[in-house]
Amino acid sequence: MTSTAPPGPTPGGLPGPTPGETPADTAAAQRRVLRVLVAAQVLSGAGLAAGITVGALLAQDMLGSTGLAGLPSALFTAGSALAAVTVGRISQAGGRRPGLATGYLTGAVGSAGVIVAAVLDSPALLFVALFVYGAGSATNLQARYAGADLATPDRRARAVSTVLVATTLGGVAGPNLAAPTGNFAETLGIPHLAGPFLLSGAAYALAALVLAVLLRPDPLLLARSLAADAVRRESGPREAAAEPGGGVVLGALVMIVTQLVMIAVMTMTPVHMHDHGHGTAASGLVIAVHVAAMYLPSPLTGWLVDRYGRLTVAAASGVILLAAGVVAATAPVDSVALLALALALLGLGWNFGLVAGTAIITDTVPLANRARTQGLVDVAIAIAGATGGMASGFVVAAASYPVLALTGGALALAVLPAVAVSAYRR
Repeated sequence: MTSTAPPGPTPGGLPGPTPGETPADTAAAQRRVLRVLVAAQVLSGAGLAAGITVGALLAQDMLGSTGLAGLPSALFTAGSALAAVTVGRISQAGGRRPGLATGYLTGAVGSAGVIVAAVLDSPALLFVALFVYGAGSATNLQARYAGADLATPDRRARAVSTVLVATTLGGVAGPNLAAPTGNFAETLGIPHLAGPFLLSGAAYALAALVLAVLLRPDPLLLARSLAADAVRRESGPREAAAEPGGGVVLGALVMIVTQLVMIAVMTMTPVHMHDHGHGTAASGLVIAVHVAAMYLPSPLTGWLVDRYGRLTVAAASGVILLAAGVVAATAPVDSVALLALALALLGLGWNFGLVAGTAIITDTVPLANRARTQGLVDVAIAIAGATGGMASGFVVAAASYPVLALTGGALALAVLPAVAVSAYRR
């Protein structure tokens, strides 16, 4: 009687698939992965949105300058660029679990640093802390790739969308907790505007814990093992061919443009509202609507991308962002409702661009270097966001918020010729 040795571990120390691994087994693993990612994204969404709501206001209060109010967005977006490389490299070497957990834990450390900087009234420490805080933003975006690792090609966009939509609950709750957390912070001797970073730190730390403990099997390591097993057996799942006209350059361009426009307009909207007499609660409501629009439509967006193609939805993102810029520019300063509509369109256009661009990238890049390439693409996205955040304050100081909004909307149309060229080459 001979015995059969159990399957050996994967490079990440987790059990690999057996030679008899079936599509049903893979589907079950994918469902588990998505459940864990959803739980982590709910937490990280609160951490991300809370900081967005008051970051510009905190800098304006500490620096006494509207022109530098876009600096926090630029700093934590620049920090997210470095974090995207790091998370991508860690994921490439050891899997999504250590990469994502490390990123969120770093974001929690940055949140704590912002609080200390506010207590000490130290702009220099604030800048460093905001840079570190950006790791949470980068990791929040990198998680979408983990949702697609085990998905079949015809369901990749929907898998990405499932991870993105999970951010909605925390993302909507975070801005609306800005005022209560600010009040709570004051009882601890912390400045009111630093209060939301208490929520950010706790949320990012919990997200890191959830992923470190529960993201098993690791989706990237399992996907690699399945692909290797399929090659050995000369049958089974194969890498999807790139969509005609698709590629790393196109996918990156779509996401870069949508990120730049979204960050620029979003960053200065709370400042614009504050300068015209609106309080933290009103700006928190508008940002909550914006964040909901960024993530809540994701299931529909994923279905549209899988059903009608990556290029169609990518083109739609540019048109929607133009509409957002026009509404923001023409909205009366006392109309919270119209500003909320503008920010909702801004979030929706970003969502269309992100889901379509992510699907293009995932279709194109093979598993062997997928995580590293995805990290580098997200670096470019982060740099674009940093540029938009930094430039936004100067544009508003030199011209006006309506000029910023219209400029962003016009810039978003750059997506259309890129999509047209790709469609022509089909």
